[in-house]
Amino acid sequence: MHMHDIKGVLFDLDGTLADTAPDLVQALNLSLDDAGFKVQTLETMRHAASHGSLYLVKTAIPQADEHVQLDIQQALLRHYARINGDHSRLFDDLPELLTLLDSQAIPYGVVTNKPARFARPLIQKLGLTDKLKTMISGDSTCHAKPHTAPMLLAAQQIAIAPQSILYLGDAERDLVAARNASMIGGIALWGYLSPSDTPNTWPATCQFEHGAALKHFFTPSSF
Repeated sequence: MHMHDIKGVLFDLDGTLADTAPDLVQALNLSLDDAGFKVQTLETMRHAASHGSLYLVKTAIPQADEHVQLDIQQALLRHYARINGDHSRLFDDLPELLTLLDSQAIPYGVVTNKPARFARPLIQKLGLTDKLKTMISGDSTCHAKPHTAPMLLAAQQIAIAPQSILYLGDAERDLVAARNASMIGGIALWGYLSPSDTPNTWPATCQFEHGAALKHFFTPSSF
């Protein structure tokens, strides 16, 4: 794969484009504390932050009754709506990468399973609303990743053939979605991977250790 093969770039949001774990884990801990459970450390829960609110709760209190887990999930979502974006930021080197893509007229956007009511305010706080050429959330189509529907809608909105789009994600479903949509799949190894993840088995074309490696890939002098 070469830089000139790529005409557009799409990102997963949580754990790929932005470090959102601090807000998600704070919302989890507020809900756990409300219910009398022990709070969790950010580092313990970081790996779960890409997989949705219920996964966070089940990871924190796996032995709790399912109804209790669902109640805490709803409390987490209420807290998260209030603090969403307060401590989130783009990962290192990604602001410079976006500037680099702008300079090369390479359109980019986001395809996330995060619902729009959370994704769009977060994008606004990150200062990306006017920069993204597409913003597909988990409820933009009738299906979420790994289904191809949100991927293909994003491709349509940036007016780039899927085969010329690099999709970056930090979870297996991201790479499955990219493959099924005929996109170039790239693994964001800086994301929320757990020790049990096996990214070498995921259907990806490339892996990037950190944002600097991705930035280097798109730097014209690198090829």
